[in-house]
Amino acid sequence: MNDRIKVLLTTEGTYPFYQGGVSTWCDLLVKELDAVDYTIYTVLANPFVTQKFKLPKQSELLKMPLWGTEEPSEHIPVPFSEIYLAKKRTTDPVIRQMFLPLFKELILEIISEENHPQYFGQILSSLHLFFQEYEYKEAFKSELTWNTFKEIILDAVASQKYRLTQPDVYGLIQTLSWVYRFLNIINTPIPKTHVTHASAAAFCGIPCVIAKMQNQTPYLLTEHGVYLREQYISLTKSGYSSYMNTFLLRFVQSVVNLNYAFADQVSPVCAYNSRWEKRFGVPMKRVKVIYNGIDHQLFSDVQRKPNSDRTVVMVARIDPIKDILTFIRAAAHVRQQMPDVKFIIFGSVSVPAYYTQCLDLRDKLQLNEQLIFAGHTDTVAGAYQRGDIVVLSSISEAFPYSVVEAMMSARPVVATDVGGIREALGDTGILVRPRDPEGLAAGMTKLLQNAELRSLMGNEARERALNLFTLDKVLELHLKSYIQLAVKAEEKVVSFRKSNQNEMQAGLQKLYMEKGYALSANGFYKEAIGEFQNAIQVNPKSSSVPILLSELAKVYNRLGDYNRSFQELEKLQAFIDNIDSINIA
Repeated sequence: MNDRIKVLLTTEGTYPFYQGGVSTWCDLLVKELDAVDYTIYTVLANPFVTQKFKLPKQSELLKMPLWGTEEPSEHIPVPFSEIYLAKKRTTDPVIRQMFLPLFKELILEIISEENHPQYFGQILSSLHLFFQEYEYKEAFKSELTWNTFKEIILDAVASQKYRLTQPDVYGLIQTLSWVYRFLNIINTPIPKTHVTHASAAAFCGIPCVIAKMQNQTPYLLTEHGVYLREQYISLTKSGYSSYMNTFLLRFVQSVVNLNYAFADQVSPVCAYNSRWEKRFGVPMKRVKVIYNGIDHQLFSDVQRKPNSDRTVVMVARIDPIKDILTFIRAAAHVRQQMPDVKFIIFGSVSVPAYYTQCLDLRDKLQLNEQLIFAGHTDTVAGAYQRGDIVVLSSISEAFPYSVVEAMMSARPVVATDVGGIREALGDTGILVRPRDPEGLAAGMTKLLQNAELRSLMGNEARERALNLFTLDKVLELHLKSYIQLAVKAEEKVVSFRKSNQNEMQAGLQKLYMEKGYALSANGFYKEAIGEFQNAIQVNPKSSSVPILLSELAKVYNRLGDYNRSFQELEKLQAFIDNIDSINIA
């Protein structure tokens, strides 16, 4: 390995197109780790989002938009002629014989209550290889695919095995659309690097899994929040039908388990999150906590004169997960005791409908003069310095930058006791229950009424942050992780590439063979022929091909198609003759 490490850093709905804690963390790694060349592979909502972070010259950017495109290959820099030829190759026979068997297994794995991540990874990797030659849209938008999807879901409902409720036509269309949109990732080329690094156990981790399966690229997974838990919370408010909710939750859970199963190192940003990883079977020897860190030089301990009006600052995007509504209610309680207090919220609007709810509540509680939505700020350090105290009212967090930044600015913090906030604050802040406006108000009032306590807790918080949560620390631990993973992989990459590809093909071939035997034993000879042919197509040179050709000859013979039976026997003889000629040579 040369002196520079190549890392594929995958993100979803964050860097470099959105502000937030995860984006801040990504930007620090990309700009400060001089020994690493990053390729940023970002899964984003649509291709029209404005880029918020400028990347260094040595970095590359790959965009994978889920929506806003007509053609699934619009984001891929390939000539139109290649896409056109791929469309021409993707005929009904190809879809029927090569795509649908994999598609069936994909859907069954998604809707299953029990996850099989190794098998799921094998399916995704095989589909990725398929779409290197054939066209994504032609395969997924085929009437054959639609009919197959309907049959799988309706059969699953009828059997009651999968505990799915009866879908309507809209539900069927929408769930197939989710598969089509989210899995365009497997249609996207994956650059070869020394290490892959996903910023969440989410769909953005799929390229990392495929890279590991096909090239033995080691995979580092960082968990800032608990992705699955956040999806649970989000879907409870989605308004989807029972069938759609169940489908999407199982889809997400399959992807989360896939990431956990394939990651060589899982690094939550706080020990709190490792409880979920343990619950989903991640061996603790693969879990290594790396706390978020910040550049302490950007956040100085400013001893300014207090405002004429005491000021509470919150730095958070306007999003339901931040529970701004509870903060507004708490502000109303504080005002009853301290009418001169000002409240400032710095942060961009993530969910416009939620922002409207916040404005309506502010109007209802008559806080228009006291509570200000200041929007996004490019001077975060200055935002903290404007406050006497800093508040965070989230219902879910990992290890939030806003808390560590406030600590580094020597501002005392009142925050909800969720995620890793307790690990960050220790005993240098005030923790309250989530969704408790009275408790949040009591914590704010306690600090606002006691300048000496504010100063003491702020100074202790800064000291703790300097000892534990600096940028130097986080950069050191990530670089060590990259080096350890890359060196370990390089020692065995040559042997693995060959054996891993063989194992993948052998596993898929075995699957088709077993299905063929089962169908043949029960008299479904035509269906058995299709499975045996699929098995041959996976690896036409494998040692199982003579057996498969022999089985095909037997099945055709049982159907009375003696000419086809004889043709298969001729293929068998040709295969054997070819092996003999190679051995002699």
